Amino acid sequence: MTKAIRIHEYGGPEVLTYEDVETPSPGRGEVLLKQTAIGLNYIDIYYRTGLYSAPGGLPLVPGGEGAGVVEAVGEGVADFKPGDRAAYAAATGAYAQKRLIAADRLVKLPDAVSDQAAAASMLKGMTVEYLLHRTYPVKKGDTVLFHAAAGGVGLLFGQWAKSLGAHVIGTASSAAKIALAKAHGFDEVINYRDNDFVAAVKEITGGKLCDVVYDAVGKDTYPGSLDCLRARGIFVSFGAASGPVPPIELSALAQRGGLFVTRPSVFGYTATRADLELSAGRLFERLGNGTIRIEINQTYKLKDAARAHADLAGRKTTGATVLIP
Repeated sequence: MTKAIRIHEYGGPEVLTYEDVETPSPGRGEVLLKQTAIGLNYIDIYYRTGLYSAPGGLPLVPGGEGAGVVEAVGEGVADFKPGDRAAYAAATGAYAQKRLIAADRLVKLPDAVSDQAAAASMLKGMTVEYLLHRTYPVKKGDTVLFHAAAGGVGLLFGQWAKSLGAHVIGTASSAAKIALAKAHGFDEVINYRDNDFVAAVKEITGGKLCDVVYDAVGKDTYPGSLDCLRARGIFVSFGAASGPVPPIELSALAQRGGLFVTRPSVFGYTATRADLELSAGRLFERLGNGTIRIEINQTYKLKDAARAHADLAGRKTTGATVLIP
């Protein structure tokens, strides 16, 4: 037997139950990974509440990223062997001491990247990679706005975007979070609780506005995000921490100068093996050479996942959070 967190019904943090499950055996093309660290992400809350439908239905083991040591491999697996260090990003299944995963979804960890750093950054780091390099290829001189700058994705985003030569503007909810974001690459950070972030962006940019807005907050920052964009700018909605964005009237895009809107996901950008290796490779390179650093500011035992969810939803966390099996 092994331990895992399972959800038997959608709801609040209390539906996360810590229980015994059978230790799985790897089938063809699968790897059994003994996990050493598990990442916590806001998307885990979406699956817990039912905002996102659980793949395969309930009961569900939530969690989308982790790292550990290969314990066994199934038939046909040639790229991994017992003892290899590996990490992954997946939709669900991470909140467990041991888990099965398809070998083609795993990536080997370089010596320069620790298990906890990988578990804390696979989803967040590969999200930043596709946002900056493929959804809108950010270049030197671009002005970008990122909401929730002091969150796990935000702190990686600020460092990475600054390394590309962008003018990086963020939003955050407190003086402490503003200071944290500025220490991680953001040039200006707007306290959205005390200020109109649209007016602040107009002032910061001298009315030129932003080339791209990255928004994982959703309902609370829409449609203000659109008003921060220059003509033909791009609105990238990649999350909904405050609730989903309402239906967008296409005429609103024309009225603001012909804006572009996209709703990407990390899984869409890593669907092929080639894309997964590209994204993880870029992330590991930057972690390894110090271009970006992952800030693990909270750790919880796996059995305390409910408290971790409550703290994350209550905006009591900063940077990355790791669950320890």
